[in-house]
Amino acid sequence: MPYTPILATLGYVLSRDGQKVLLVHRNKRPNDPHFGKFNGLGGKLERFEDPVSCMTREIHEESGILVTRLELRATINWPGFGKAGEDWFGFLFRVTAFDGVPHDGNSEGTLGWHDLESVASLPMWEGDRYFLPLVLDPCGVPFHATMPYKDGKPVSWHPVFLTPMGQARGLSIASPSPPQ
Repeated sequence: MPYTPILATLGYVLSRDGQKVLLVHRNKRPNDPHFGKFNGLGGKLERFEDPVSCMTREIHEESGILVTRLELRATINWPGFGKAGEDWFGFLFRVTAFDGVPHDGNSEGTLGWHDLESVASLPMWEGDRYFLPLVLDPCGVPFHATMPYKDGKPVSWHPVFLTPMGQARGLSIASPSPPQ
């Protein structure tokens, strides 16, 4: 049986000075599986859409800003992440330039700028604590990862980094505990 995950984008917009990140606090729909959590902006790819077009469209729809520079920082395979156990595959971006001023919120929740140092203290998906520091790191290198979920929690974390020569080096954690 072919693997057919839901394809999505997830973007983290940095402030012009690079000290803050724009996040959505998912606080408008109590039946939302993300309710109460902070997250980047993004959503599902549409048919015939590439990940960059999806990311720029989703950020514009959710915040009103126009992306002018972004970096692909990661791809992550999330088997079992969906509320009914659906598999997700995400393209994660770091947005470093944009035009416009973000709205105060959207249909999912309130938008706000958060100091990079305080992001780890916000309520978020447990798995986000593994990849978010890597995505936000201005000197970070792109990576590819698998993070299976069961019952709303990650059961392992396997990032792979490519060296400048294209060799893979990775780390596998069977029972993850949140990074410090």
